[in-house]
Amino acid sequence: MEFTAPNAQKLTFDRKNFSDATLIKLYESLLVPRRIEEKMLILLRQGRISKWFSGWGQEAISIGAVHALAADEFILPMHRNLGIFTGRDMPLERLFAQFQGKELGFTKGRDRSFHFGSIEHHIVGMISHLGPQLAIADGIALGHKLAGEKKVTLVFSGDGASSEGDFHEGLNVAAVWKLPVIFVVEHNGYGLSTPSEEQFAFQYFTEKGPGYGMETVRIQGNNVLEVYDTILRLAEDLRENPRPILVEAITFRMRGHEEASGTKYVPKFMMDEWGQLDPVDRYEDYLISEGILTPAEQEKINQQVKKSINDALEIAFAEEAVTPDLALELQDVYAPFTQTVVEPGAETTEKRFIDAISDGLRESMEKYPNLVLMGQDIGEYGGVFKITDGFKAQFGGDRVRNTPLCESAILGAGLGLSIKGYKAMVEMQFADFVSVGFNQIVNNLAKIHYRWGQAADVVIRMPTGAGTAAGPFHSQSNEAWFFHTPGLKIVYPSNPHDAKGLLNAALEDPNPYLYFEHKMLYRSISGPVPNDYYTVEVGKAALAATGTQASIITYGMGVHWATKVVEELGISADILDLRTLLPWDKEAVAETVKKTGKVIFLQEDTLTGGIGAEICAWISEHCFADIDAPVMREGSLDTPVPFAPNLEKQFLPVDRFNLKLQELIAF
Repeated sequence: MEFTAPNAQKLTFDRKNFSDATLIKLYESLLVPRRIEEKMLILLRQGRISKWFSGWGQEAISIGAVHALAADEFILPMHRNLGIFTGRDMPLERLFAQFQGKELGFTKGRDRSFHFGSIEHHIVGMISHLGPQLAIADGIALGHKLAGEKKVTLVFSGDGASSEGDFHEGLNVAAVWKLPVIFVVEHNGYGLSTPSEEQFAFQYFTEKGPGYGMETVRIQGNNVLEVYDTILRLAEDLRENPRPILVEAITFRMRGHEEASGTKYVPKFMMDEWGQLDPVDRYEDYLISEGILTPAEQEKINQQVKKSINDALEIAFAEEAVTPDLALELQDVYAPFTQTVVEPGAETTEKRFIDAISDGLRESMEKYPNLVLMGQDIGEYGGVFKITDGFKAQFGGDRVRNTPLCESAILGAGLGLSIKGYKAMVEMQFADFVSVGFNQIVNNLAKIHYRWGQAADVVIRMPTGAGTAAGPFHSQSNEAWFFHTPGLKIVYPSNPHDAKGLLNAALEDPNPYLYFEHKMLYRSISGPVPNDYYTVEVGKAALAATGTQASIITYGMGVHWATKVVEELGISADILDLRTLLPWDKEAVAETVKKTGKVIFLQEDTLTGGIGAEICAWISEHCFADIDAPVMREGSLDTPVPFAPNLEKQFLPVDRFNLKLQELIAF
């Protein structure tokens, strides 16, 4: 399959009924990213900027699209879409400061190029992983649909990024939910240096749409009038008849993926053919030939554009380099939120762990009309553990949403809902399955506030843990995967009271949470649970038992194992239930260490690299004067979780913990 330029000798422009003013406006807007590119290439050679991703040759797609949408409709651009930012009239000095890592930019020097967003301009920038942005567009569009707003969302993908699973998931969810999203694939023939025929086995993306039950349109991406007219018509249609549409814009990138890459891998004839279809030059020729633009007007516009660029560059270059501020860096990891603990009422009911979770979720749904629940089988079926049983009947299918089996897209949609001012709860059917959506959590949800100040108001419920002989893929304790990631919060209740209170607290907070709920506790334990809405303090540990001989620091099922072992051995020990794993309660840990002088950490997770390793290291560093024995820890074997009950029993740490606790006491 050879990627050649169609109609290589010319572009045919059809002005339809567009006014001269509209045509000139498109020209002025088209000129800005091209002139910026020219300037940036000079600055790159001078060493005044560090990197540049070029959209040279593709400008008409961005400009046509940005002018076709309303100013308050969201666009999610990629590397080649400088025109989206300039077309939304972003201050050029801030844009240039962003490229230089200055504080005047949109990320305070924390990210580069187009890796940022601006709610003011209704733009949500990319992350380097590309594909996850499609799901965010789904969530934004879902927010519009739930609010009854007649708006569309437009998201870009390159032909290379379309090979990612997120591309499939994003399109599939939009099609199933009939979301008003315009997916624009910039088909430029290459993913960095890999040609299209090595990326996919079809010729055009219009072949893919029918497989999703989705309409597709193919346009000449170098023709700004064709792009503008097409997106304008589609957007008008989708506002009244919501559904997704795939638009394939055939184009070509005339420079390297980024400047250091070069273009030696591109055959010369292709550069020559596509060079004849330059979107700026050909449109300019058309306007002049039609008498719409005079040479004098052309020169005037050109000089105005250059002046605005040079003036903005002067401002950006004049700003000093970012001054590191330790307090600010740490503060901006999370969206601002100060928890006000809601105290429980006096009336309680004996409830199982699973019922406490369900109650908390129901009460939060009543408290927050903008809270949306998403997950596999959570609708009529009530979820595989029946936690949302009856929720769809009570709150409706818009807010209690069954999802396709696509964890990444649903997590991304949760972030999109957050951008639109909603709260989202995403249920992993089993915590093990979160690995499919790992990127969305650690690179999108966790980093977005630190990068450009956008909160990620998403709670991810994680049914976790072993003990049911369910084998390697339904039994893992994977909280340590996320414990290492700044920007996330992690809670892990061990009893019904905390299960409800911590869930409510997580749903209040506009930051991303992982809420771990041990499956073996669902129906095996009960306790008094306040009938009214209440919250438990996040970041605050609690003593499940008090004693003097040792301190057992643990969480989740470990609290129950420790309690049983202590009773069997007749030992007097503090059992400190962390409850919150991130941030964890250093003060409470230090207090119990100082009290007993002997410490052991118990976790269900495999031993190596677990949360216990971090906390034990902290104790050794900060509480050395208070300890009278080696700081010990016990966890599960460093193997996958086995299936056979006897093997699983050996895998879990209970028997080894019993022996190690005796060793600690005897030290």
